[in-house]
Amino acid sequence: MTCDQCMLMAAGRGQRVATTTDTGTAAGPGGPNRRGVLRGLLGAAGAAAAGLGTAPAAHAAGPPVDGGRECAPPEDFDLDHGNAVRDLFASRGAACQEQATAPMDAPLVVRLTHLMQSAWFDAIAPYHPTAVGVHSRLGRRPAGERVTNRARNIALLYAAHRVHTAVLPQPDDFTSGLLTALGLDPEDRREDTGTPVGIGNLAGRAVVESRLRDGMNQTGDEGGRRYHPMPYADYLGYRPVNTAYEVSDPSRWQPALGPHRRRLSDGPSDLGAFLVQQFSVPQWGVTRPYAIGDPGRFRVPPPRDSDHRRTEAYRRQADEVLAASAALTDEQKLIAETFDNKFLGIGRPVFAAAEHHRLDLDGWVQLCLCASTATFDAGIVVWQEKRRYDAVRPFTAVRHLYGDRPVTAWGGPGRGTVTDIPGSRWQSYLKVADHPEYPSASTTLCAAQAQAARRFLGSDALGYVRTVPRGGSLVEPGVTPARDLELRWDTWEQATRHCGLSRIWGGVHFRSAIEASWELGPGIGDLAHDFVRRHITGEAAA
Repeated sequence: MTCDQCMLMAAGRGQRVATTTDTGTAAGPGGPNRRGVLRGLLGAAGAAAAGLGTAPAAHAAGPPVDGGRECAPPEDFDLDHGNAVRDLFASRGAACQEQATAPMDAPLVVRLTHLMQSAWFDAIAPYHPTAVGVHSRLGRRPAGERVTNRARNIALLYAAHRVHTAVLPQPDDFTSGLLTALGLDPEDRREDTGTPVGIGNLAGRAVVESRLRDGMNQTGDEGGRRYHPMPYADYLGYRPVNTAYEVSDPSRWQPALGPHRRRLSDGPSDLGAFLVQQFSVPQWGVTRPYAIGDPGRFRVPPPRDSDHRRTEAYRRQADEVLAASAALTDEQKLIAETFDNKFLGIGRPVFAAAEHHRLDLDGWVQLCLCASTATFDAGIVVWQEKRRYDAVRPFTAVRHLYGDRPVTAWGGPGRGTVTDIPGSRWQSYLKVADHPEYPSASTTLCAAQAQAARRFLGSDALGYVRTVPRGGSLVEPGVTPARDLELRWDTWEQATRHCGLSRIWGGVHFRSAIEASWELGPGIGDLAHDFVRRHITGEAAA
């Protein structure tokens, strides 16, 4: 993640960690001192629990950078005066973590981020003068307990631990180790409203139980499946019209055929192993929303230019994508990579805005919930519409139109622009996502999040800066950019515009999908903001 979305997602499936040097000294025969333990835990697994606030390490040599941040987290954390969301979950150390969950997997990234951030909010609501939880009602604690951040930090840490260990199929020991490093007991399971530990546990459990049967098939047994559950598997029975090998309708989505990447990074694929795409989590479109009411009242106009029978329009939008592919600049490539990575493009801007506006602990948590509620509900609408239209991706249209005739386009990593690539072998700069093209998920999520954040902050100011070192591209490591490149988004409006255009530059969307998504997202963001605001003021119905 949204808080940038702080995504908790990636942790569970075996981490591959960018190593850093731990300069903490031994505390005696018992092992490393507390500072060393805390630093190591955050460097190794912080990203997994924080989620969207993190970024995969670049393949190129050189120190990972993210807006000029060093990788090392704060050497110590003060429960009384620190901000656990800012200092631990969005820590410097998280920027060095390589995710186990693919950064482009929007449905799971957004969902798991939102669950984590909902738990944060519910855990600190009892300490707020007016706030009430989204998933729980845990009473009101005395005002004296918010003189420092201690109670709120402890409550949200336990809430995060409860969610983290419950929703990941193979949870690692990140939150457990973090609590231990802070002098807290991860095995403390008490559930009472008189202690921050009890409040945190109750808040986390309430979030988990509330969303267990919300339509996403977290348990893997929807559709009457009694044995061998498959979490998040499709139970609605979607079947593509086209196959990876034959296109019977050039207007409809075609699953792509690509290398089987069982590894945790974007490194070499498994030799000789290939996979055909499946529509990722089509049931997101029927999942229970928060703020929007009936998702069916949100519609985008049909993607008329994707109808292959409208020959001129169909060719025109495909040619625009090819022209963008042929004219790619280093800046466009890195912007496309940034927004394709949901941790960097959806999650990190929220953290950047919280820092830019100097929010306190309550403000960080509330902004995160605004943003993640917007992206969660926006994703439901987008997946509803994607399934409705089942629209063709650019790679299918280009191959249908040009066959083996040469086209001018990006020729692959390090090849630059070429003029003789057969249309049947053209590939986009970005990996094509595993769901139909229309509307654009990334663009809608960006637009919804930006509007929710803009309303919460009362300002369009963002202040998101990301520096990519020379050769730090993940698509063209060692080649792009030719020199250190600073990407800067001073406003949410700039970020939203680049988020949309980057999908054309990356070769994975047509302009009509971008423009429809720019229109769709803000209304959802408004509703998400109003929903969270009612919970902050205590006006939300029980």
